Amino acid sequence: MTSPDLPGQRLRRAAHIIAGGGVVAYPTEAVFGLGCDPLNGDAVARILSMKRRDVAKGLILIAADPEQLEPFIQPLAADRMAEIHASWPGPNTWLLPVRPETPRWLTGRFETLAVRVTAHPLAAALCRAYGGALVSTSANQAGRRPARTALQVRLALDESPDMILAGPCVGSDQPSSIRDGRTGRLLRA
Repeated sequence: MTSPDLPGQRLRRAAHIIAGGGVVAYPTEAVFGLGCDPLNGDAVARILSMKRRDVAKGLILIAADPEQLEPFIQPLAADRMAEIHASWPGPNTWLLPVRPETPRWLTGRFETLAVRVTAHPLAAALCRAYGGALVSTSANQAGRRPARTALQVRLALDESPDMILAGPCVGSDQPSSIRDGRTGRLLRA
């Protein structure tokens, strides 16, 4: 008799896969995301290949809290950072200047990185279980509709992720808003 796959066990397994260079699909506020260790260039390249996405476009990182993003971004003035932190957790993505050591496979052709503290309980728990921020890009091929269920993830990609962490998307089916962290200007509603 096998024991049921409890949520904590699934999270630990997903975090172990990510730490080992794998790719995991998981629900976010709006759609299923594909995630990996942002410092593992091979894992990021695999996600880009799965999505047929150009590395020059850059990627988004999600985190359970702002501290998980600190290794990647340069802080802005205190008033700007206060506005950004006040919008989190939630479906608010900010473009922030990067530290010099932030890999180009994350930023693409930009000098900023798209980051957000997720409000999705399972996505945040995955970041905590892994111990840091994760790449988070929609689970679909470029130009196609993003997946909102585990089944749609399986159908949307030619290559499957190493694990699909099943769960509901809890918000709107619209992607997160994107704002320029330096100015607060809305770039995508």
